[in-house]
Amino acid sequence: MPNDATVLIVDDEKPITDAYAQWLDDEYRVRTAYSGSEALEKLDEEVDVVLLDRRMPDLSGEDVLNRIHEEGFTCRVALVSAVEPDFDILDLGFDAYLEKPVSEAEELLETVETLLRRSTYDVQMQRFLSLANKKAALETKKSPEELEANEEYEELTNELTELRTQLSDTATNLNDDDLRAEFYDRDE
Repeated sequence: MPNDATVLIVDDEKPITDAYAQWLDDEYRVRTAYSGSEALEKLDEEVDVVLLDRRMPDLSGEDVLNRIHEEGFTCRVALVSAVEPDFDILDLGFDAYLEKPVSEAEELLETVETLLRRSTYDVQMQRFLSLANKKAALETKKSPEELEANEEYEELTNELTELRTQLSDTATNLNDDDLRAEFYDRDE
């Protein structure tokens, strides 16, 4: 039974796209696209991870990546390319870079799993920071007695405690590369 994450595989070389899809199909919901423009057609809010060929004839991976950011999609993106990474990648907002040929299913699976872990951490962190800001705002304006008497404040405090634990557990599963990538601003 695949997990509920959706992976979009984009490569103009059909045998590569189909092989990647076969490798991931048992674990994830998989969509395939054989061009950049087809990728944009198949991209929606349900897509969690995009494996994106960097060089394609109709619309390059870089163009697709720019559109992903312009449209505000929150999916994680791994560029997959036969092009050796150079300094030009510093301007691209992707989450992982895989050099072709990717000949092991395990390498692809690990990349997707890593990107999904980072997404989980990102969502948890956003929620945590939002709640922490609300708590701080209330604490500057309300007395300790008022706070203690308010049921919603108590629920907020409990949720913050729970999220702190979840963040800690998720961060424990992130390695140093994950953490470096997580705190790198993808929009720069």
